[in-house]
Amino acid sequence: MMVQEIAHQAERAATESQGHPFDAGTTIIEHVSNARDHPILHLPAIMGIDFSISKHVMMLWLVAAFVFIVATVAIRRYLKQDELVPSGFMNGLEAVVEFIRDTIVAPNVGRRWVNTWTPLVLTLFIFILCANAIGLIPIFDVLGVLDHWVLRTGEHSFVKSLIHGGTTATANFNVTAALATITFGAIIVAGSKAHGFFNHWKNLAPKGLAWPIYILLIPIEVMGMFVRPFALTMRLAANMTGGHIAILAILSFVFLFTELYGRAAVGIGVGMALSIPLAVGISMLEIIVVLVQAYVFTLLTAVFIGMAIHVHH
Repeated sequence: MMVQEIAHQAERAATESQGHPFDAGTTIIEHVSNARDHPILHLPAIMGIDFSISKHVMMLWLVAAFVFIVATVAIRRYLKQDELVPSGFMNGLEAVVEFIRDTIVAPNVGRRWVNTWTPLVLTLFIFILCANAIGLIPIFDVLGVLDHWVLRTGEHSFVKSLIHGGTTATANFNVTAALATITFGAIIVAGSKAHGFFNHWKNLAPKGLAWPIYILLIPIEVMGMFVRPFALTMRLAANMTGGHIAILAILSFVFLFTELYGRAAVGIGVGMALSIPLAVGISMLEIIVVLVQAYVFTLLTAVFIGMAIHVHH
């Protein structure tokens, strides 16, 4: 189906290349953006803020519902057993929980606080992992092919609105900024619970230094407080966006060569010989990136929380 869709798009690009040349940049951005011009559900603006449901908002809800339903069903089935011995999916879920608790949270926050912060770090890991992974599944691309050949819905139909924009919510900087804000708040709460609210802020700078040093050190530490969530925001979103842009740029060779030589067969040949193999290779790399980025975000969250708790370290 993908080859058929590429052939159709290539032929159309060849016939329209003189008046409307193929714009790879616009096409790529359209496929990774939030598609605010094509919201899933139009809602009225309140105080100048558009509350329409965009595609990334919908994907956030789908991922959250998926994680909630799967975890709830699996754990309830597990608790109904006569002997609490995990098996199957529950065995894998328990392995993930123990990995997060014993190798990420415990070494950073200490045994005293491990049960306090493991639920948060585990939730971030599972949510980010699922949001990253679902972006690798071409759900809406397949829907677009079905719509073109079978459904043939109108230009302003609900199906057409689903086709626009990207599916990876964690490639949206607003989403990663919200996740990083949760980490930012957790750092303050962790330091306040461990040392008290006022002592937490006093711990920003070490004690016993000459007072002129504090004039330089305190602004640096305050900037560091905001640099940490900013780094979390940019790292996750940029990595998830970059992989998709690379795949789309390679697939654009089909249209570029079709337009260059004026023949769809040339574009399809380049796609079969070059674009598809490279895109598959990058997709395999993206699977690793999906796991690594979820791990790095949660690891740094645990590290930052641990730094607020164990100031002397």
